[in-house]
Order: sequence, then structure tokens, then C-alpha cells
Amino acid sequence: MKNKKIVIAGGTGFIGQAITEYFGNDNIIVIVTRGLRHSVNNTFGYNVSDREIKKNLRIVNWDGKGQDIWCNEIDGADIIINLTGKSVNCRYTKKNKQEIFDSRTNAVKAIGAAIQHATVPPKLWINAASATIYRHATDRPQDEYSGEIENDFSVQVCKLWEKTLFEQRTPFTRKVALRMAITLGNGGVIIPYLNLCKFGLGGRQGGGKQMYSWVHAEDVCRAIEFLFEHTDLEGIYNVCSPSPVNNDTFMATLRKVTGNIIGLPAFTWMLKIGARLIGTETELLLKSRWVLPTKLIEAGFTFKYARLEDAFTSIVTKLPKRKYHLFKK
Repeated sequence: MKNKKIVIAGGTGFIGQAITEYFGNDNIIVIVTRGLRHSVNNTFGYNVSDREIKKNLRIVNWDGKGQDIWCNEIDGADIIINLTGKSVNCRYTKKNKQEIFDSRTNAVKAIGAAIQHATVPPKLWINAASATIYRHATDRPQDEYSGEIENDFSVQVCKLWEKTLFEQRTPFTRKVALRMAITLGNGGVIIPYLNLCKFGLGGRQGGGKQMYSWVHAEDVCRAIEFLFEHTDLEGIYNVCSPSPVNNDTFMATLRKVTGNIIGLPAFTWMLKIGARLIGTETELLLKSRWVLPTKLIEAGFTFKYARLEDAFTSIVTKLPKRKYHLFKK
């Protein structure tokens, strides 16, 4: 895909960076962010208002809900990708829950309004969603056709996020909710896992039998490109490796690739204490996410990283070894 204009709302995080790197050399990238003037981003590592990343990349400020000059970037864009939303990696207090809901729905409504007022609306709107929308599954995998959806808090977030997306009237813009599994790449969730391995703590979490659906960041980008090129595709798509593993296998594979033999387990009671201490929820580690990308495969998409060991190898060989001390001598 070349010579396209891609607008990424909430694009300064880990997944936004992966998308920028994948498409940035051959396309115009516009990152729309609430952190333009005041925050040092945890992925790019600098104040995004003070430095140009690429000559064909622009960073534009917005408040995540209102209409402003950022809307001009929507007009004439080929793709709008929305990744905006407060992280669920926090304690589920009443205040945090409301902020999680509002940050997602407000952004979707703002983008919908911008598309409606565009003279030349985008051809495709990719909106982040989550594979955690499916129930805790240990008996069978879940997909877009037969997956079962319950109603705990994280599922409520996913349901409202998607509902708000498909309520937006965009007759000339295809909409896709991309239910992403845990995304692995150069940054994000892989870093705490690598640190656990480094200190000999890279064993299973909880019982270790909970399923772990994952996807390589490059395959997320390739799926976006695939969906853009196949103009008949819209609706809900799972983006996750067709080869999920359980937590025990996930950690054992990471230890193997990084050369760490010892991996002490973290029992459930330990995770509950630790989650409270660092301000998060054990659901992020203990929920069994067993999800398959049925619709993408049916449409003809093939995953570059279908095997976990291949995904880990591609990631850790590119990380700075001095910083993470990944490999044993």
C-alpha cells in the first residue's frame, strides 16, 4: 500500500508506533493525540510536540471528544484508525470505569461526526476493539460466529465500544471493529514479561492452563492493509494468531527463546496481592482468552507469525540486549 493518507487517532502508543513504522515510509501518516504539548509518551520516549519522527508524518492535537482543526485531516484521508481509550490496566474503581467508557465512546462519536462533515470521507474506518469481549473459555475456542459474550466489566466496555462505532452514520466509509488479541512486538506487554524472565520469575501465572490468544504487531498492520485492499470486507474481525497457547506454554516458549532456564511460577494468591500493589486487575492475566480469527482466514488472509516461537524470535532479536539482558551467556 503506497501513497495513502492514514490518520491514527490515539496513535502515540505501542500499536500506533507499530502502524507508523509499517506504513510510514510509503504513506502520509497523521497522528491525532491528546498528548501533543504536555506529556512524554511512553513509547516514543519524547515530547511529541518537539520532534519530527518522519518527514511524511504529522502530529495534530485534539481533546479526544470535540470538533476542531484535527477534523480537517479526516477530509480526504484514505484510512482512519482509532486506537483511543484509557488503558484498562488499572483498578476498576467507579471513576476509572467511567473514564474507560467515556474515553472510547467520546472519541468514536467525534470521529463519526468528522467523517459525516468531510467532503471526501475516508474509504475505511478501522476501530480498535478487543478479543476479551468473549467469555472466559477453557472448553472451546471462540470466533465471530459462535463466540459467547458475557457481561463482566471488560466485556461491557467492548460491547459499548463496538455499539457506538456501528451507530455512526458513515454511508461512504466502511467500518471494521478489529477485535485484537494481546499484541506482541517491540514494546508494550512483552517488556514486563521479559523482565520476569530476566529475574527468574518467568513461570506460569496462576494455574497456567488459561488460554492465551496473541498476535504479532506486524500481523495487525498486515491485517489493516488486507482489509483496506479488500473493499467488500466490513463488520467485526478477530485479529489473533490461529495458534493460541495456554499460559504455561506461552511462558515456556519465551524462556526458551530468551535462553532463561529458570521460571518460578506466580500463584493466583500472589497475583491478587501484586495486582493491588501496582494498581491493576488479575483478570488481565487469569482470564482464559481462546479466540480464533475465522473470518480473516475465510477471506484469504495468512499470518506471517502463526507460531509463537517465530513471533518471539523476531521480537527479541531486535530488542537492545544490553538493556533487557535477555540472553544467558
